[in-house]
Amino acid sequence: MARVHGTIAHGPSVIDERPSVPHLRQVIARVVVSLGTAVVAPALLFAAMLAIFDLPAAVTAALVWMVGAISWRWATRRPVSGLLLMTVGILALKTAFTLATGNTFIYFAQPVAVDLTVAGIFLGSLWSATPVVARLAPEFYPMDAEVAARPEVRAHFRRLTFMWGLVILAKGCITLWLLEILSTVNFVLIKGGAIIVLTLTAALVTVAWSVVVGRREGLLTPT
Repeated sequence: MARVHGTIAHGPSVIDERPSVPHLRQVIARVVVSLGTAVVAPALLFAAMLAIFDLPAAVTAALVWMVGAISWRWATRRPVSGLLLMTVGILALKTAFTLATGNTFIYFAQPVAVDLTVAGIFLGSLWSATPVVARLAPEFYPMDAEVAARPEVRAHFRRLTFMWGLVILAKGCITLWLLEILSTVNFVLIKGGAIIVLTLTAALVTVAWSVVVGRREGLLTPT
């Protein structure tokens, strides 16, 4: 058996080991589903339940949504993204603490500490061989070691890791500022909208930037 240019040749047949080049719409669909499930849907559900009922109902509903999303993906044998696992882990800790103590300020202040920690992880990973975005990228694009090792792709991962580190840091600062000046209901509504806009804007920049790099590297088909 011989290996030839990323393929395995065995007798008359040749099997290509590299993943097929995906369509742009497939990559965008993965990003939309991941962000919609882990960020947008629980935020909107939380705000609606808080406005209609109270904080315990809101935190419980958001957690039930996240657990349900993960359970559905496991039941249907779909991959569970690291973003989804990280979100449900943080939400579970916040929900348990809030229901046990009834302390709403701590519930809303906890994300600030989490954001500062996550931002530190993103920015700190720039000094490692594999920045955080390089670890998350295969969830959205079928990537092999050869593609991940390309100089332009590696540089792109570092740029995106730096950008998302700053975005998450800004998210924490905005949350703390709004928490200090707004009532609970107004905080949830305004903060939720601001964070969703910030996150979606960063996601759009990420996709557009990645499309430019992907097409330059021949990693995307346009249709």
